[in-house]
Amino acid sequence: MGVYVHFTDEQKYRANNVDLADFLQRRGEKLLPSGRDKRLASDHSITVRGNEWYDHSAESGGYAIDFVRKFYGCSYPEAVTLLLGGEQGEVYRPASQKKQELKKPFALPPAHTDMRRVYAYLVKTRHIGREVVSYFAKQKLLYESCEKSKDETKEYHNAVFVGLDENGVARHAHKRGICTLGQAYKGNVDGCDPRHSFHWFGESEHLYVFEAPVDLLSFITLHPQDWQRHSYVSLCGVGGQAMVWMLEQYPQLRQVSLCLDNDEAGHKASERLKQQLAEKGYPSQRLISQGKDWNDDLTEAAQQRQSGFEMRMA
Repeated sequence: MGVYVHFTDEQKYRANNVDLADFLQRRGEKLLPSGRDKRLASDHSITVRGNEWYDHSAESGGYAIDFVRKFYGCSYPEAVTLLLGGEQGEVYRPASQKKQELKKPFALPPAHTDMRRVYAYLVKTRHIGREVVSYFAKQKLLYESCEKSKDETKEYHNAVFVGLDENGVARHAHKRGICTLGQAYKGNVDGCDPRHSFHWFGESEHLYVFEAPVDLLSFITLHPQDWQRHSYVSLCGVGGQAMVWMLEQYPQLRQVSLCLDNDEAGHKASERLKQQLAEKGYPSQRLISQGKDWNDDLTEAAQQRQSGFEMRMA
């Protein structure tokens, strides 16, 4: 039987209110920006904000104590002790006290007058086929936003990937920064319905599932033959809600190819999604990119073509 450790209500409150980003960074963990959240570099499926966390692969989350128990394999007393600084007396920063946040209604970001920057980013930097970009733009599923900073002194331009519901109404939007310097912004717009993330319905029985919209477009560029016949969905993360919604809406979809990233988070999420599909009676296969993701493969292919062209010209 474990040793009983008594904690006061005040101690348990302080432990559960620790700012997880501060806690993790001081323990040597690397965090990546992900919209208003921070994403664990060691496990991209986990995001933290204040004293809250969410595991997008397991579709579960909670507060600081539960996070430490899950992530570090601690018992409840060990987790509370760790969050309270242990014997070293280290005090972690508490999460900012926040007012009850009202859920913002979903709204598409304001559109820019043209898509010049988005075309330059997706075609020249990401090497996605111009005809692929044009097709999704004409379908009103892709556009360039222009948003001002809070003090209205700066403008921010993003590629916006739109997700529609069964009635053709926009319910989801994923923003991808088009700046090529530093860490580009990426994240879902507040109020999104995760079931309706960026997707395309075709007439065949085949559904291809991706983590990010850029990888979806990259895969189509790599495999352009009759691509419009098939269906594609970007989860805009690793949660399976959008995949399940598509299968429910279109009963002709019977074969699923999981095309998630070639990294630990992608492998873990693919195994979970494969099991979820099997329970619903859907056969599935895993398609794995050579690099970390499909855009890495596309970029490598473009560089090889360019090198071959330069050799022929020499």
